[in-house]
Amino acid sequence: MRVLFCLGLLSLLGTQAYSQSTFTISGYLRDSASVEALIGANVFDQTHRQGTAANTYGFYSLTLPAGEVSLLYSYVGYQPKTFGFTLDKDTVINIRLSDGNVLNEVVITGNSEAIQEMTRMSTIEVPVAQIKTLPALMGEVDVIKTLQLLPGVQSGTEGSAGIYVRGGGPDQNLILLDGVPVYNANHLFGFFSVFNADAINHVELIKGGFPARYGGRLSSVIDISMKEGNMNEFKGEGSIGIISSKLTLEGPIWKDKTSFIVSGRRTYIDILAQPFIALANRDDPNTQSNVGYFFHDVNAKLNHRFSDKNRVFLSVYTGLDRFYLNNKFRYEPDPVFDPESFPQEQETEAGIDWGNVTAALRWNSILTQKLFMNTSVTFSDYDFNIGIGDNTRTFLTDSTVEEFFNLEYVSGIRDWTGRVDFDYLPSPDHYIRFGASVIYHTFSPGANTFQTSFDLDTTIGAPEVYAYEYAVFAEDDWKITDLLKVNAGVHYASFAVEGEYYQSVQPRIAARYLVGQNTSIKASYASMAQFIHLLTNAGIGLPTDLWVPSTARVRPQTAQQVAVGVAHTLPNDVEVSVEGYYKRMQNLIEYGDGASFLNSGTDWQDKIEIGDGESYGAELFLQRNVGPVTGWIGYTLSWTNRTFPELNLGRTFPYRYDRRHDLSIVLVSNFWKYTTLSATWVYGTGNSVTLPNAEYPTAQFDPFIPRDYYQYSTAAYVEGRNGYRMPAYHRLDVSATFTLPVKGGWDGSLIVGAYNAYNRKNPFFIDEGLNPDTGETSFYAYALFPIIPSVSLRFSF
Repeated sequence: MRVLFCLGLLSLLGTQAYSQSTFTISGYLRDSASVEALIGANVFDQTHRQGTAANTYGFYSLTLPAGEVSLLYSYVGYQPKTFGFTLDKDTVINIRLSDGNVLNEVVITGNSEAIQEMTRMSTIEVPVAQIKTLPALMGEVDVIKTLQLLPGVQSGTEGSAGIYVRGGGPDQNLILLDGVPVYNANHLFGFFSVFNADAINHVELIKGGFPARYGGRLSSVIDISMKEGNMNEFKGEGSIGIISSKLTLEGPIWKDKTSFIVSGRRTYIDILAQPFIALANRDDPNTQSNVGYFFHDVNAKLNHRFSDKNRVFLSVYTGLDRFYLNNKFRYEPDPVFDPESFPQEQETEAGIDWGNVTAALRWNSILTQKLFMNTSVTFSDYDFNIGIGDNTRTFLTDSTVEEFFNLEYVSGIRDWTGRVDFDYLPSPDHYIRFGASVIYHTFSPGANTFQTSFDLDTTIGAPEVYAYEYAVFAEDDWKITDLLKVNAGVHYASFAVEGEYYQSVQPRIAARYLVGQNTSIKASYASMAQFIHLLTNAGIGLPTDLWVPSTARVRPQTAQQVAVGVAHTLPNDVEVSVEGYYKRMQNLIEYGDGASFLNSGTDWQDKIEIGDGESYGAELFLQRNVGPVTGWIGYTLSWTNRTFPELNLGRTFPYRYDRRHDLSIVLVSNFWKYTTLSATWVYGTGNSVTLPNAEYPTAQFDPFIPRDYYQYSTAAYVEGRNGYRMPAYHRLDVSATFTLPVKGGWDGSLIVGAYNAYNRKNPFFIDEGLNPDTGETSFYAYALFPIIPSVSLRFSF
């Protein structure tokens, strides 16, 4: 509270003289067609050379001296508007901008303002329109895979939708959907993410220099905002692809008052496989099998405007992945050769389910023209379930005997959160944000449940753990001079769990200094703390990761990151930034050698090792924002290490996803009115893996057995953890979008593409085997994806 008081006092003292002859202009910036909020849109007074930007809900506030003003409203991809008048009182101006992409140009930008003007660094916004034009695996547009093409962000393994940012782990990314944490962002065993691009309005990635309003993770923030729903007219869009289809409907319930959006998506791999399964079952009528996999998700949002000052939003997401395997076998005994036996039926079922449910209820209120409030109550739930069951029925002469066995493994995490945020804009030189939150966590670190027909019903494993997390924050984006601008703040957090109480004060600061009109030097420092951990089974391919809390033994993860960089705008709308960073991480956890998530009979704390991490490197990001050819080049040079006292003999070893070089090239061409061509090419140093260096003979010694009868074998000698590199990874993806001549209020486009266009055999994993030619042990690399063509049809009405 002292921090909030000091910042408030500073802003009042700094604006006391200024406020005597000033008035405030405030309002909302929205899309003219859909009335969606234009997040980050610019408002600039050309008379006094002062400006501001719209917040997450499109609200802006600008305090200016009385007299003539000339306001320029602008947003990337939209036609700007200029509004001049005499300012003699507080004024509300709501602006709607029109889409300016008349030439079908799509842009990507670090922000609506020029890259060198931003105070924050390590921040990139990717328009959803850009995401939809890029090539995608099996034609399925993916938000997270687009972020993997940015510098400082790595994908981990082939096809994975997980991300690793500046040497951090997947648990160190705060992924927010309408302000709600999403704990597992993967579909299809990690090949797709849970985010449906048709339901999304805005995507922002923060890799460093974190604003104080964000907390709880060490490495990145991925802030995703859903669409609000069209306030003007009923609209729809959808697509039909190789493995999935989706449909989005939106429109007004009460025009200019209430709107909705509903977006659904489902794969149909299980449906397409049914004819082949039925054909296989015809060969043996006594054995019937069924196997399948699908995922589906639904995004829905409702918003209502009570007045120009008060608005309520309700958003919901639910998603599910399911893999199932069923076998049914019937045994009919032969009355001649087996007269004592009875008919039997045996059913075996196995399945894996996982999914997220999130919900957010938010209330926006303009308390004064300078003070905006958002109050929210949110819910997030992630569950993972493995089930195996066996049921055998024996048909006796006068009765039926049934025997069954069921095994279920369950883990997950659930959050209830209350939060209040304030945006206070006392003058053009200060943008103050402050607020508080409380989270009630429920951790389910993993439990096995056994049920049998022999009256055995047992649950073993780690019990549920309950924890509270509290936070307050304050930050100020302070324009000290025309050349120097600073974003400074502090995030205080505490965590209470099972009698333990942790506290963390996390200072954050970022500064920008202009060097000429088109160049700036930037620097940032961020201290982060994370009270939850993720136990990861490397390479298992299933969502079996366990979310666990900090405890008396396992302290919170912490990190300190320093970054410096230069941003410059070149001619022809080309922007370039170069950043160097250094990050230290403490209290990281990993499974110990031989431990896994299924050994839940013992406490998870007995299976882990605790250590530290280090990551440093440099990033280059060059982008072109407008024109017939847009895109970017991202390059990362980095080193990432881990040190665990009980692993690798206490010696520092490379992180599995330590990747020395990482390069991505993204191009989108709009030379033709009805055709868009796009391509992405990626190159990366191979992942670090642990392989034996040599083999040596061993013998089973037994004093009671003569030496000639000893059992001899070989054992592997491993010199160090992650001491070998897999071959380099590179891949080209291409896509073409053709606008179709559809009439009657419908629009359509055909998208054809190819993933891994030149059929590169990128190693997915390396296995040990016997070479038949030499009789010696050799290592073999196995690829996952060959060239995969795709075709999909998009439509809108």
